[in-house]
Amino acid sequence: MLVHRLVLFAVVQGAIAFGLWLVGAGDAWERSIAWWPLTAAITGLCSLALLRRSLHLEGSRYRDLLRFDRANLRSDLRTTLLLIAAIAVLALVPNIGLAALLWGDPAIALNMLVRPLPSGAAWTLLIAFPVAIGLSELPVYFGYVLPRLRRHLGRHLPAILVTAAALSLQHVTLPLMFDWRFVVWRAVMFLPFALVLAVVLDRRPRLLPYLVIVHIMIDAGAAAQVLLASLP
Repeated sequence: MLVHRLVLFAVVQGAIAFGLWLVGAGDAWERSIAWWPLTAAITGLCSLALLRRSLHLEGSRYRDLLRFDRANLRSDLRTTLLLIAAIAVLALVPNIGLAALLWGDPAIALNMLVRPLPSGAAWTLLIAFPVAIGLSELPVYFGYVLPRLRRHLGRHLPAILVTAAALSLQHVTLPLMFDWRFVVWRAVMFLPFALVLAVVLDRRPRLLPYLVIVHIMIDAGAAAQVLLASLP
């Protein structure tokens, strides 16, 4: 569960590249990079299926991970609203700052990542990408892996560090591009974001459904960038 997304992102991108090659696309791997939102959506659905099965084998249900605690509804909503600003900053500032450090211009990294797609695909992925990722990513790392790893290790800090690092490093293969600066950028850009979420959800796991919604909103912004790049 900890590493399957890192692997699946690369496998799905490879399948997309193979499909592009079959229809005669030149430089199929390079072209497959633009389809990373589709790679993410497919992997998210596979990840969600794996998570549901793993929970079922343990006698629990996926829906229980995303159950709102009615007794603490106002308190949890207030805490989430306070966290939104910090989460947004931690998701964006390291992204831009690291890109500026590696390339001298953050726009270079953005242009490498955000590429045009056929408009129909871009419109579909505007919904499919953030929803599939949002419903799978945080539940896998912080709803499933984190508490089990904490029990296995008997300590909070190592479990937090491992799960946050895994969430951040998975982006190396989303998309997989053979450029060392891009690999470093993708590996590290979400690490502060992941660490804060790991700490928060380790202390207060009942915030998971709220943070899943926030995560979907953040990823919807990325999907909107792809859509704008795809419009004529």
